[in-house]
Amino acid sequence: MDSNKFTPRLLGFMFVFVAVASALGGLMLSSLSLPLVGPPDNIFETMISISDNPTAMQMSIVCFLIEAISIVLLTVLLYTTLKKQNKIIARWAFGLWIIEAVFLAVREINAFSLLYTSQEYVKAVAPDSSYFQTLGSLFYELMQFSYDVQMVFYCSGGILFYYLFLRSKYVPKVLPIWGIIAASLGFIGELFALFGYVVPLYVFLPILPFELTIGIWLMVKGFNPAAIASGSAKTDIKEFKMIKSK
Repeated sequence: MDSNKFTPRLLGFMFVFVAVASALGGLMLSSLSLPLVGPPDNIFETMISISDNPTAMQMSIVCFLIEAISIVLLTVLLYTTLKKQNKIIARWAFGLWIIEAVFLAVREINAFSLLYTSQEYVKAVAPDSSYFQTLGSLFYELMQFSYDVQMVFYCSGGILFYYLFLRSKYVPKVLPIWGIIAASLGFIGELFALFGYVVPLYVFLPILPFELTIGIWLMVKGFNPAAIASGSAKTDIKEFKMIKSK
């Protein structure tokens, strides 16, 4: 199979798959009236909503765990594809996105703990409100903190990967520039969130359509043939110089 066609299609599929898994997980959380940004208005109402709709919470956890695994696969593909542009930058981007996947998994462990606590709260005949409030708030805040940290690593790694895409000329310049701008906005927004500010959701909205767009583009159009030919020529020249120097 021609790797010049297979690799971009696989990359594109993984971009779309990650975006869809993330969107589905977010929709499941929204159905529970869980805010994607900021704390809930009432932790008890939130816990009751989660306990009454455990399937939605479980599906959300599954979607996000699938996303975490998919991020690792996407990261490996991106590193393999873009390391020729700059190995140091590619390694940094690789590390940042792997850490992102770890924090996403940690977030879902806390989500599962919140689900279990919510169910125990509803089951209790005479629940100790302060005890369940403390546990519920703790797990929810850990979820939010993990999300904020995860997004910081995603955005910083994304800026690096999309910069390498821009250098490679594998796709039209507008796509990696869009990605860099979207990731930069998200990075700034998450820094504010980590310091306790409530950041509007629209700050992060450009990320999802970007991932879908570049994914579909790669699946349909693939890499720019001229950029591939140029890269191959540079590699051949480099290898020739190395042989000659010996």
